[in-house]
Amino acid sequence: MRIVILGCGRTGAALARIMAAEGHRVTLIEWNNDSLERLGGKFTGAVITGNGLDEDVLKKAGIEQADLFVALTEGDNRNLMAAQIAKERFHVPKVIAKVNDPIRAEAYRERGIYTICYSLIGSAMIRDLAYDRPLGTVEEYNVVPPELKD
Repeated sequence: MRIVILGCGRTGAALARIMAAEGHRVTLIEWNNDSLERLGGKFTGAVITGNGLDEDVLKKAGIEQADLFVALTEGDNRNLMAAQIAKERFHVPKVIAKVNDPIRAEAYRERGIYTICYSLIGSAMIRDLAYDRPLGTVEEYNVVPPELKD
C-alpha cells in the first residue's frame, strides 16, 4: 500500500514507522525538521519537508498514487483541509484525519472522511474503565454522544 502521512508528531511518527516496517511505501510530510527525529534511524520511508496543504508538496509526496492519506497534525483545520484536498482533488481511496473537536469530527465523517477523535475515544474508554465495563470498539467510541450535542 502507498501511504502519505501528514505530520510527524508522536502519532504520525509511530504510524509511519509501523506501516513502513510492515512493508508499505510510506511518505511522511512535515514542515519542522526537528520533529523528524521522532522517526529514529530505522525508518525506511521517505520524508518531504513542506506544507501539507500545498498541492506541489502533496504531489512530491506521491499523493496521486496514494492508497491512503492520513492527516495527523496538531490542528483540526489543517487536518480537515488536507483531508478534503486528498479526497476531492486527488481522489485518494481512503482518507483519515485526526480531529480534536467531536462535533467537527462527526460532520466530516458524514462527508466521507474518516475521522479519529481522541477526546471521544479516550473519554469513553476512561468511563468504561471507571465502571469496570468491558472495553468497546473504536467505532463505538468514535461517536458523539447525545450529551455533547447541545
